[in-house]
Amino acid sequence: MNVRQPVLFVSHGSPMHAIEPSAAAVAWASEAATLAAPAAILMVSAHWESQLPLLGAAAQPDTIHDFGGFPEALYRLRYPAAGAPAVARRALELLRAAGIDAGLDATRGLDHGAWVPLLKMWPEARVPVFQLSVQPGRDAAHHLALGRALAALREEGVLIVGSGHMTHNLRDWMLAWRGVTAEPYAEAFRDWVGARLLAGDTEGLLEWERQAPHARRAHPTPEHFLPLFVALGAGEGVLPRRFHDSLEQGVLAMDAWRWD
Repeated sequence: MNVRQPVLFVSHGSPMHAIEPSAAAVAWASEAATLAAPAAILMVSAHWESQLPLLGAAAQPDTIHDFGGFPEALYRLRYPAAGAPAVARRALELLRAAGIDAGLDATRGLDHGAWVPLLKMWPEARVPVFQLSVQPGRDAAHHLALGRALAALREEGVLIVGSGHMTHNLRDWMLAWRGVTAEPYAEAFRDWVGARLLAGDTEGLLEWERQAPHARRAHPTPEHFLPLFVALGAGEGVLPRRFHDSLEQGVLAMDAWRWD
């Protein structure tokens, strides 16, 4: 029997989380250990962008190494989970029933925004996985609507995971590696978002680009923030709890949240 699942949002960080110890990876694994086994996992990754919402419908999705310049050990990793084409078709029905035009992609594999957290959460890769793309050309309200439309999957045992970043300025991240100290804007942005989430202030969050402190610096482009809104829509009706917060190089906020 399928067990109703919560909704998660994780900041997936560098691909190096797959091979190096980190507090974020420990938190992902610890949180996964508290969950009843999902029937399937829907990953909403910042690393699959499209104009139209697309659902991965491959029966056996490949592991995509969508990064360069990392140690060879990373490129040897595979996450051999089965796909969930039947569940993807069910998700498509839900989106279309909500008036959202969407499609299927039977060739898309799992990008690192999906498989890196999953490698730590379910290393045995026994749970079927499929993905939903994000639309950087559409706003937060659009992604909130995606989550609301897909929320019914939770009752069918599907765990919905938004995989993006609480802050994502790679230029500042690279400068930090070179010893340049960034301003504490990441904490200010993270604190603003956290306060809005804990207050249930969805309307305020939808105005994040205009209201959040340092919004443009925290997210020069929006794709890594949009998965949060899918999770927020799918988890609507309850207040979330944060199960991890840390900062990589002082600028990449690794916050993770759960809606029960």
